[in-house]
Amino acid sequence: MQGRPALEVADILRAHGSAWREAERGHLSLAQLKVMSAITQCRTAALGGHVLRCDGCGLDQVSYNSCRNRHCPKCQSSAAKRWLDARQADLLPVEYYHVVFTLPAPIADIAYQNKSALYGLLFDIAAETLLRIAADPKHLGASIGATLVLHTWGSALTHHPHVHGIVPGGGLAPDGSRWIACRSGFFLSVRVLSRLFRRRFLEELQRLHDSGALRFFGEHTALANAAAFKAWLAPLRNSEWVVYAKRPFAGPQAVLAYLSRYTHRVAISNSRLLAMDERGVTFRWKDYRVKDGAKGKTRHKAMTLSPQEFMRRFLLHVLPGGFHRIRHYGLLANSNRRDNLARARELLHVVPPPHDASAGEASIAPAPTFVCAHCGHAMVVLQVFLRDNSIRAPPTS
Repeated sequence: MQGRPALEVADILRAHGSAWREAERGHLSLAQLKVMSAITQCRTAALGGHVLRCDGCGLDQVSYNSCRNRHCPKCQSSAAKRWLDARQADLLPVEYYHVVFTLPAPIADIAYQNKSALYGLLFDIAAETLLRIAADPKHLGASIGATLVLHTWGSALTHHPHVHGIVPGGGLAPDGSRWIACRSGFFLSVRVLSRLFRRRFLEELQRLHDSGALRFFGEHTALANAAAFKAWLAPLRNSEWVVYAKRPFAGPQAVLAYLSRYTHRVAISNSRLLAMDERGVTFRWKDYRVKDGAKGKTRHKAMTLSPQEFMRRFLLHVLPGGFHRIRHYGLLANSNRRDNLARARELLHVVPPPHDASAGEASIAPAPTFVCAHCGHAMVVLQVFLRDNSIRAPPTS
């Protein structure tokens, strides 16, 4: 078991959060305040916990509860594992592709002021683009599925909204009679995807503006005017929009390994934090402007920000309450995923995975919830204490 990182986001919030909240009074949203509170209390006595004893070596241990906030760096590994376990049965024995749709910087600026509307639009237009181009007989001529994951950050914690798409390399024929596979190593034309993504996003963005669904603040206040907004959109119709397609994954297990890193990622992990001192907060970041293998240069750098700027950037990426950052479309949409996958496996001549309650799986003992860090045996709960309650010392052996 890995030890606790030397520095955590929680440490920065505990040391500087109170003064910064007071200085920013009225400028932080309720969601941001809740995230700060959850992270600072995570795995402390404030949230309660358990007294545990190891069945093997007899070690007694106090384990505090997690906050389970989706923006907490400490709570995402277990959430990712649960999600991945549920996705195992969805994988097909085909090539999988990774496609990234990114919003241009000017639109990213207004997306921050309209998170629910524009992040949701980013999801839907990216999915529509993939499904429409794939369905076109000139490209693939098949109904495909896609899992999209929203990230709103760059490596330096700047606001950089984009979605990662994980897409099976093929789909069902329009009449469902056969599986149509992509050409090996090639999914869809990135240029065609980019053009349709740009056109459809700008059309829907204009529609949102016409309906009065967008809000503008600060330097963007003038964009509330219809003529000003139309003039602001004009150059975006001719600029390049980034749609990036990576090489296919090396098999379904590589897809799972990738998903385990991306689905439940937060803006910065504790492992990237290097120091908090009189200079500020120092962390590792990756400079994508530096090309791999550039002579005498490295992508991996260290950046130091004031604690206040670090907290500001971290909280840029708090999502609106109830907003889903992982979504499934097409063949993988939740409403008909099971039937579509069953048909795909039938056409691919793949044996369907066993159900949880069959194949004798009910007789397999579940993995222990708590495991001893010293000997690996299961730990049993001796005492449960509620949040904010004082605890007794662990019972004597």
